[in-house]
Amino acid sequence: MAEPLPPVAALDVEALKLEARKLNARATQAKMDLHDLSEDLPTHWERILEVAQVAHDAHAALMAVRRQLAEATSA
Repeated sequence: MAEPLPPVAALDVEALKLEARKLNARATQAKMDLHDLSEDLPTHWERILEVAQVAHDAHAALMAVRRQLAEATSA
């Protein structure tokens, strides 16, 4: 006989945790890319907006998933 599946909410929380880990890695890499660019200035100054936008978007996505995870675990 098959084991019962965990509740849907538990699956959602695990999916959110996995997504948060992925986004955290992406945000950390974006932060390091921005840091590396700043150390090399004025070389590649043209990329400031591009690299900063990637870092902003990565952190915004991470914060959104963290909010969802907090809401899912507080319920």
